Amino acid sequence: MHRLHRLMTNLPALLVLLLSMLPLLGCSRPAQWADAADPAAPAPIAANGMQLGLAEQFTGLDRPVFLTHAGDGSGRLFIVEQRGQIRVVQDGQLLPAPLLDIAATRVSCCVERGLLSVAFPPDFARKQYFYVNFTDQQGATVVARYALASDTPNVADPASEQIILRIEQPFPNHNGGQIHFGPDGYLYIGTGDGGAAGDPLNIAQDPNNLLGKLLRIDVEHGDPSQPYRIPPDNPFVNTAGYRPEIWAVGLRNPWRFSFDRATGDLYIADVGQGQHEEINRQLATSAGGENYGWRCKEGPADFNMGDACPQLVLTDPVYAYTHSVGGCSVTGGYVYRGTEFSRMQGVYFYGDYCSGKLWGLHLDSGVWRNELLLETGYFGGLASFGEDEAGNLYVANLSEGVVAKLVDQAPAGVSMRLWLPFVRVAGAGGV
Repeated sequence: MHRLHRLMTNLPALLVLLLSMLPLLGCSRPAQWADAADPAAPAPIAANGMQLGLAEQFTGLDRPVFLTHAGDGSGRLFIVEQRGQIRVVQDGQLLPAPLLDIAATRVSCCVERGLLSVAFPPDFARKQYFYVNFTDQQGATVVARYALASDTPNVADPASEQIILRIEQPFPNHNGGQIHFGPDGYLYIGTGDGGAAGDPLNIAQDPNNLLGKLLRIDVEHGDPSQPYRIPPDNPFVNTAGYRPEIWAVGLRNPWRFSFDRATGDLYIADVGQGQHEEINRQLATSAGGENYGWRCKEGPADFNMGDACPQLVLTDPVYAYTHSVGGCSVTGGYVYRGTEFSRMQGVYFYGDYCSGKLWGLHLDSGVWRNELLLETGYFGGLASFGEDEAGNLYVANLSEGVVAKLVDQAPAGVSMRLWLPFVRVAGAGGV
């Protein structure tokens, strides 16, 4: 015991010595140990002993790309399958009948097309309808409303479809796909820049085009003659040349975004071109109108600074990583606000579709701290995160048809983490 105590006491000094020897051994520090001054790798999250893991919940799914809850107190989960179905989980069981099946009649799939997300309005238990985002069989982006069938809480009527918004896509990729009701009750819609590579039509910076934007519309206004209304406080309502639906511009492909349920802050993960993946944060107090930079910039770096780019006021991401470090396509997640795992509290979890890496990002005393927390092994499959009504987080593995719950596996009171082949000690920069 005394030898072990002496070893643990001297461990930080031993680690410093070991790290100083790495160049002599032909080794280098892992990318997540880069200096805090490196904008692609800010300081690690403050040490708290978190040991992240995945607990498989549901298998046998067909290309799961999103999951969420209805906010109705039922505890149900709704899993979106890309080909055109929404599956229901009730009392921990995946039901055989889908909530919605529009695979054969409405949806074009796959690659970046398909049924991409679902959103339930406030007071869904009374309203009995919901919204989806999908690519139709002509390749356009569609936001539509569907109502539940009579006396069937887990089955919707495909014939009840009401088109809210349809946006033509010039190319087959960069379809965005996320819809989400914000804390203000309005529907937010993330749209891609129309596709191809490098935004050849400069759509993301075109204020008269709904693509490459974050939109904000009122779909719960109660007038059946209007599919939606424009919120009166949208930033460009009275700006000539701008579509009034626009809340923010300059996005390439905001595949996943989410609101922090505690603060109302908005996190937008925007998929990059060939070098950088980025996370943007918009405060709950924002009046909208941010320009997140694409195609002028890709993440923190200049990309195509022609046209009017030098005159624009651009909002940089709070964090970005390079493809050489992290993969090829960011998958945005959520800030954990559940109660089951206290060490996960307040951390924004996100990942990379290609590499399967999963990170945590956290604002600590004005400094953004980030760390690689888990190698999921979901190569080419980490498609989405999801949140249940209790605030638990889940990960959807598209390639294997699996949904897993994000868990902290460390015993209570643990303050040291093992990151093979290195040891990180509390107070020395680990999680």
